[in-house]
Amino acid sequence: MSLPETMRVIEITEPGGPEVLKPAERPLPRPGHGEILIRNAWVGVNRPDALQRAGLYKAPPQASDLPGLESAGEVVAVGPGVARWKPGDLVCALLPGGGYAGYVTTPAAHALPVPAGMDLRMAACLPETFFTTWSNVFERGGLRAGEIFLVHGGSSGIGTTAIQLANAFGARVFATAGSPEKCAACARLGAERAINYREEDFVEILQAEGGADLILDMVGGDYLPRNVKALADEGRLVQIAFLKGSKVELNFAQVMMRRLTITGSTLRPQSDLAKARIAEALGSQVWPLLDAGRIAPVIDSEFPLEEAAAAHAHMESSGHIGKIVLKVS
Repeated sequence: MSLPETMRVIEITEPGGPEVLKPAERPLPRPGHGEILIRNAWVGVNRPDALQRAGLYKAPPQASDLPGLESAGEVVAVGPGVARWKPGDLVCALLPGGGYAGYVTTPAAHALPVPAGMDLRMAACLPETFFTTWSNVFERGGLRAGEIFLVHGGSSGIGTTAIQLANAFGARVFATAGSPEKCAACARLGAERAINYREEDFVEILQAEGGADLILDMVGGDYLPRNVKALADEGRLVQIAFLKGSKVELNFAQVMMRRLTITGSTLRPQSDLAKARIAEALGSQVWPLLDAGRIAPVIDSEFPLEEAAAAHAHMESSGHIGKIVLKVS
């Protein structure tokens, strides 16, 4: 297969708002040992992309300075040591960066097959949210069937994924969202109770149920002490982002007296091996659900790659339900 020398990309020209995202041309990357080269068809848009654009989230060493942490497309080249994939395979993949481009390289072990019956547009919505949700809700948070699970931001990409997965694995799911439309979407996806946080107190609602066994939170700020109150004894809080800030006053006596666990993680800085292990677990535990159509990503909207700035502005307006994607080809 003949490959071009250059490709279209979207660069972060300087730290700032969505307007700093500009189209440019760059040389095609080459896959190294254990890597594949993907010709992107669709790219997912995620909050870390916006944080990187704003200068608040540095790319790891050796990662591309271009934003973009997930994509779907066709494998067009493989590096030394790659046995699973070959040119022509259709994959979706977690990326170390560099997704806002015509082509991208990533470790072969971070790619998964496009689920049966799913197009590349939908497949591009899977890696970042499913890796994050699986590793935090099920591996770190230890969610089990029958437990009460609360996810904040239920209408976000992470939220819509977490609701579906927790419901599929037998948990009782509660979710917060900021409008009747978003709450209705959460309920359609399997939330037993969707809580409009502008009108209701999630603490009171969860306490009336005996408390949440597990809470997944990306809000932070004043939600931290409220989450502690909303937990059942021996409950777990998993923190994955801080939209309202990471510093807060918290009475840790409650953590001791009620044997609570507070933990959290970020995905991007983890080792290639750690991400490969998550991919392996997803392949065995979650991909059969996707293949069977029992769960599926929720897509809010799509934009051409050249309109990445508009996609970021839409994401930061918080008006979306589910995922935003960029069409590359």
